[in-house]
Amino acid sequence: MASRAGRDPLEYRLHHLTDKKMRRVLEAGAEKFGWTSSKTPSGRGCGVACGIRSGAYVATFAEVAVDKASGEVQVKRVVHAQDMGLVINPQGAKTQAEGSLIMGLGYALKEEIHFRNGKILDQNFDTYQIPRFSWVPRMETVLIESDSPPQGGGEPAIVCVGAVIANAIYDAVGARMVHFPMTPERILGTVKQKG
Repeated sequence: MASRAGRDPLEYRLHHLTDKKMRRVLEAGAEKFGWTSSKTPSGRGCGVACGIRSGAYVATFAEVAVDKASGEVQVKRVVHAQDMGLVINPQGAKTQAEGSLIMGLGYALKEEIHFRNGKILDQNFDTYQIPRFSWVPRMETVLIESDSPPQGGGEPAIVCVGAVIANAIYDAVGARMVHFPMTPERILGTVKQKG
């Protein structure tokens, strides 16, 4: 919607949001990310997404690079802001959120089960791709200080991952990805359809 309106995606969200808690989460994440205003697609490869899960408010920002010849996506950086109420163990909360982000990256970019004649072909990790440390991006988690009751901690981070990566890919190459995982073949196919 922001792209069709000719607006920066973060500014568009903030302009239409009345929820103060979500505004605060978006603003904190944007500050840590160093978000700069731009209409999409800008070619930079930056995306933003936000959501609510298990009582926690989350906003995720990502920067990707897309190889236009191969369709390969390299996630360079992820910043995640989360208001989960009172945080008892900040380091534990960050670790849980970042583990959830990594799991989401697997779902968004690699993890896919293939079938033939009703049989599952991927029965081991030699063909079923999961996140590897070698392609996990730099991650930063911002926990919003709050004295409201504790809410979900690890699970909420995953809700934005697919959307933020799809939005960053759109910003990079102008192709809207709507199917997971966003494999190189799907990205190239979408870029070709776009023309």
